[in-house]
Formats: sequence, structure tokens, C-alpha cells
Amino acid sequence: MYYEKRDGLLIIHLKIITKTSKTELSLPNNEDLPAKLKISAVPEKGKANKAIIEYLAKALKISKQQVSILKGETSPLKTLSFNGDPNQLLERLQEVAL
Repeated sequence: MYYEKRDGLLIIHLKIITKTSKTELSLPNNEDLPAKLKISAVPEKGKANKAIIEYLAKALKISKQQVSILKGETSPLKTLSFNGDPNQLLERLQEVAL
């Protein structure tokens, strides 16, 4: 499953594709696969991670401090946590996804 709800957190598993022409999020039809996030930032000196946090915080209407990278700081496969109501956050995530 690409997401988990745990103790007031939404945890999502993402595959990151960097250096794209535009930023877009897609959720898998098969819940065993990670969600995909295409982002225009380059994976150098934390630029992509910063862009990922900024994009997702804005899309979910939360502060950047409510977003954390739990796993995959230097990997294209990342696990992120979002602090807040998991049901509401998941609903917003689905609204912004393609």
C-alpha cells in the first residue's frame, strides 16, 4: 500500500523522478506500488528533497514543518510522514494527484 495511517500521521511511499519539465503527482492503481512524484528539481545538495517538501506541503495545505522524510534522503524511493488528520490529508493528496 502506498500509504499508512499511524497515530495522527499519514505515511506515504513515493518514487521520485527528478529533472522533469513539470511537477506532478500520480497515485498507483495497484496499492502495492509507491506513488510517483515528478519534480523539476535536480537531486543535488538536497534541492530535490526541499522541492518535494515544499510541493507536498502546499498541495496538502500544511506547513513544511509538518512534512518529514523518514527514509530515502538520498534515494529515489522515499517514505514521508505528514503530521495532521490522516483521513483529511489523504483526501487532499487524492485531489491533487493526476
